[in-house]
Amino acid sequence: MNTAKLKKYAPQARREFISAVSKQLNQLGIYSEKKISDVKEQGSVLSIEGKAFPIGVKTARERLVRKVKTFGYAQLIEQVAYTWFNRLCAIRYMEIHDYLGHGFRVLSYPASHPDNSQGAGATNKGRFEIIDHAQDAADELGLDRARIVELKLAGNKDEELYRELLLGQCHKLHEAMPFLFDALDDETELLLPDNLTRTDSILRGLVDSIPEEDWQQVEVIGWLYQFYISEKKDQVMGKVVKSEDIPAATQLFTPNWIVKYLVQNSVGRQWLQTYPDSAIKTQMEYYIEPAEQSDEVNQQLKALIPESIEPETIKVLDPACGSGHILIEAYNVLKAIYEERGFRSRDIPKMILENNLYGLDIDDRAAQLSGFALMMMARDDDKRIFTRNVRLNVLSLQESNHIDLPTLWKALNLSGSWQSGTSQGLFSDEEQNLSSFNADNRYQLLKRTLARFTQAKTFGSLIDVPSDEHDQLKELLSTLVELQESGNSMQKPAAKQLIEIVHQALVLSIRYDAVIANPPYMGGKGMNADLKEFAKKQYPNSKSDLFAIFMERAFKLLSQYGFNAQINMQSWMFLSSYEQLRNNLLEDHTFITMAHLGARAFSQISGEVVQTTAWIIRNKHIKKYQPTFYRLIDGNEEAKQQALLSRENEFAATAQEDFKMIPGSPIAYHIPRSLIKKFAEGSTVKSELDAKSGQNTGDNARFIRNWNEVDISKVSFDTYDLKDTLESGYKWYPYNKGGEFRKWYGNFDSVINWGNDGKEIKEYAVFRNGGKHWSRYIQNLDYMLKPGITWTFISSSYFGARYTPPGHLFDYAGCSAFPHDSNKINYYLGYFCSGVAQYVLSFLNPTLNLQPGNVNTLPIPTMSELDTQKIESLVSELISMTKDDWDSYESSWNFKKSPLLNYQSDSVKESIHLLQKDFESTYKKAYGLEKENKKLFINSLGLSGDMSFELGSDEITLMSNLEYRYGSSGSQDRNQSDLFVELLSYSIGSMMGRYSLDREGLIYAHSANEGFDKLVAEEVYKTFPADEDGIIPLTDQEWFKDDATNRFREFVQVVWGEEYLQENLDFVAESLCLNAIKSKKSESALETIRRYLSTQFYKDHLKTYKKRPIYWLFSSGKQKAFECLVYLHRYNEGTLSRMRTEYVTPLLGKYDAYAEQLEKQIETADSTSEANRFKKELGALIKKQVELREFDDKLKHYADMRISLDLDDGVKVNYGKFGDLLADVKAITGSAPEGM
Repeated sequence: MNTAKLKKYAPQARREFISAVSKQLNQLGIYSEKKISDVKEQGSVLSIEGKAFPIGVKTARERLVRKVKTFGYAQLIEQVAYTWFNRLCAIRYMEIHDYLGHGFRVLSYPASHPDNSQGAGATNKGRFEIIDHAQDAADELGLDRARIVELKLAGNKDEELYRELLLGQCHKLHEAMPFLFDALDDETELLLPDNLTRTDSILRGLVDSIPEEDWQQVEVIGWLYQFYISEKKDQVMGKVVKSEDIPAATQLFTPNWIVKYLVQNSVGRQWLQTYPDSAIKTQMEYYIEPAEQSDEVNQQLKALIPESIEPETIKVLDPACGSGHILIEAYNVLKAIYEERGFRSRDIPKMILENNLYGLDIDDRAAQLSGFALMMMARDDDKRIFTRNVRLNVLSLQESNHIDLPTLWKALNLSGSWQSGTSQGLFSDEEQNLSSFNADNRYQLLKRTLARFTQAKTFGSLIDVPSDEHDQLKELLSTLVELQESGNSMQKPAAKQLIEIVHQALVLSIRYDAVIANPPYMGGKGMNADLKEFAKKQYPNSKSDLFAIFMERAFKLLSQYGFNAQINMQSWMFLSSYEQLRNNLLEDHTFITMAHLGARAFSQISGEVVQTTAWIIRNKHIKKYQPTFYRLIDGNEEAKQQALLSRENEFAATAQEDFKMIPGSPIAYHIPRSLIKKFAEGSTVKSELDAKSGQNTGDNARFIRNWNEVDISKVSFDTYDLKDTLESGYKWYPYNKGGEFRKWYGNFDSVINWGNDGKEIKEYAVFRNGGKHWSRYIQNLDYMLKPGITWTFISSSYFGARYTPPGHLFDYAGCSAFPHDSNKINYYLGYFCSGVAQYVLSFLNPTLNLQPGNVNTLPIPTMSELDTQKIESLVSELISMTKDDWDSYESSWNFKKSPLLNYQSDSVKESIHLLQKDFESTYKKAYGLEKENKKLFINSLGLSGDMSFELGSDEITLMSNLEYRYGSSGSQDRNQSDLFVELLSYSIGSMMGRYSLDREGLIYAHSANEGFDKLVAEEVYKTFPADEDGIIPLTDQEWFKDDATNRFREFVQVVWGEEYLQENLDFVAESLCLNAIKSKKSESALETIRRYLSTQFYKDHLKTYKKRPIYWLFSSGKQKAFECLVYLHRYNEGTLSRMRTEYVTPLLGKYDAYAEQLEKQIETADSTSEANRFKKELGALIKKQVELREFDDKLKHYADMRISLDLDDGVKVNYGKFGDLLADVKAITGSAPEGM
């Protein structure tokens, strides 16, 4: 089925139905909970806001008003909208399948049916077959035939006629499906939208938007439901979810092949274990044959398997049934079982629906559609199913808060204590001895039952009903049903109120042979307070997510040896928060089969976040049983399905007891035996190192900066004891925050405010902790500033660990490890980076999060002293190489100069050739060292038969390695272009005085230009003078001799000499055009360089400095009349005034003069084309003049304010102080610039 059209139509339908229902409510004078118009009765007429309605509307409207006040206006509209949507979808499905008794279409005309009234072959689009056959349909629907004929003959009352026919159809369907179609005069009829026969009615989308072929399978109902609630789901996701929104937040339609896998290996297995030669096995393509078991296991199995099974005794429950997909597939398997046992075909559907299938949900919509889907399955097998009075066991759980039990108990009069058929005893409460209620076991049963369901819409199937109450509940339900059908006038409504609650209690009291589900997924953050407390109290081992709670709950709903079959998130298999849950599963239950699906099992969900696993677990532990696992984590949904069908990647050699030998008991079904043996030895790295999480500041925007944002004189790079931070005078300290995948060294780009021993952070932590101690968030301080190993909490495909020199603090996202013997740092860094650690961790925790607890569980390699020394030596070399690589970029605080300046040459081309040659040799050397490291660790753990010694090119994490830096799109051309982008950035830094050709490293990064003149006086910038004011114009034409382009020309001349200056400039320009910008014909080298600086440099600068620029782009606007860079660290209160006087004001004069020159050239032009060219240039210049004058006015305003910067506040705060004088304000600050 192509779901694209369903996905497009259903959300739009929801909006249209909500709008239409809202209009109907408004017509009835109902606008909100507080705005409800009064009504006046005038004989047989009800007047609302001057409009007349039949008096019969009164009662239904009163019910609507009560619902608005009880549930809320918006909730009522949502409820009625989906009710009509569900009903109309149901009718559409039935008319296409010809399931309506009268045989006519209600919402459309058959495409192949000619319109005889207009001539054969005329279009029937937008018309209704039932109108043309209204008289015939009237009899089937129980309508007044004379009235229908009268409306039909009137010729102008088709709308009224159609409305009666549609409602008549709904009333007729109520007989077979009361859960979906209400009885006569239900208040929802008042809210059926008007104008149904118009071409723009809400019916048209349902008929026209979805091709008839998409209605052939009943699963279309499930897809429509999922897409219908998709917008609501988007609204509530990521928030604490209200009870009424839990369905929208958690519903997910399960692909059919996964449903088949679950059902065939639970319900089907239940039958096949007793009848292994049954022919139904050939119908179940996803049934997994058990692996060959030992004699000991087979003896245990023999004791569990019944000698015979009667089909009607098989009980199947979906406790979160949604739109019924799982129940539909269970119906198919059960039907095959009944047929095999020789039951009459016409008897089977009702037997399955009443005896075998049970479904529960908290969403009324879902239960309606689930029941409907089952009835359609049954109708396909039994044409008379609608007349057989089927009582479904598919229920939407209802709350009991509104039920007044004492009053209802009296009305039921089960003991005959009150006079039958009168109200005398019913309301004489004071004269009755209420204690007699408590003496009746049935009253006590009802009392307990009602107490359980006060929050049914929140807890749903998690509500526990003891199995020992089953017989009592069954008897009570039978009594209530009998009273509803044949009781007196007080017993009938009383019984009706209680039947739903008692029925759902009965369903929860049954113990099932199979509980099958795709349960709701909702983490603790999404749970409301009641649900969170319930989970904490009732399900402490699975409280982290609803899916895990349902996993645990299902076992309580199972019979002694029943099957729990579910698809849920894979996290329970590995995460430490589910360790006790796993231990319980391994000790008390038996894994039968699992299809580990990973990401992309649901084609409707992209990305890696939803990673799932489907499994069947028996409610009994079978010692040494070997389950059958399938590893299907690769590929899309279709690829996974095909892999399962062909039984690819099967693992059936591991007994589940083996999992308990592994630390944390992960369900590591594909782990090599050698590793299991290694784990069985019991020695892990936890005994030799401490792996720790770092700080959780609670407000990184306040306490953390990129190191280049702040005054470098306030940053300490050589403090090695936290006590020294108390009086050091420094505010900022290096801070590890994880970062992108990188090994050995690097990702040092952040600093944290730890001045005065973290005083501000600790005070904030106390505030966050409600006045209690800060240690809940600020932890492991004994390890701060110590040398160690760090890694990124959220990993990529690899475990990227890095050496941390002394002097660093670390974040919870930059976890760290500290060997007890500091001499072993290199050894363990080699282990972590070898690929072997990642391989082992892939069994322990294949999720994207690498926590300290995961690292602690790694086994200790067994290695000779000689091999250990080899590793320490080669790791030392790898750290050194990677440090050199990291420090060759401006992002490092140890950056010295552009690497192109390391080669003595008068040719830029030769310099880059030598640099790229070094890149290649460095890569080869690093690869060799890493390969040797990997080989040593593979051999130490006995994994030579499981792992390759080779590495992927992208595992060599040097920026000089193109595949690591760029991925598969990397090329020498792109790298060459980027090297010159970096050279231009370095040259700008040299112009600003940040760097110098006379001294390596960072020269000036203080604040407000303080101390800069002293550096000038010391001739630090002698070879290539720094700009006097830290203002560098970026212009698309040459207006200033000291603009960025001219100064870059000077820079190249100073570094590579005068002789080959033009060749060098040409090569720079050509290189930029390889990737940074597109080439232009007839453009000189300087023009290309100027164009790059004017149009692209700042974009690249923002990427390099992660939207925390140090060179700020002041821009007049779209016309680029004037733009300049200002060095953040040299900005001072006089910078803007100098910008005006030195650049903007002179440029205004230059523009005026140039405009006059153009006007003269226009007058003296030799041709029209030449004159037009001058006119075009003049037009562009005039726009720039206007823009520049406006900019000058704003610049004067801000210059007069003499704005100062506190660099401790960071770029994001400071950049927003200049209104729209600066470019890209929103990208950097997160909000649009404020006007003057």
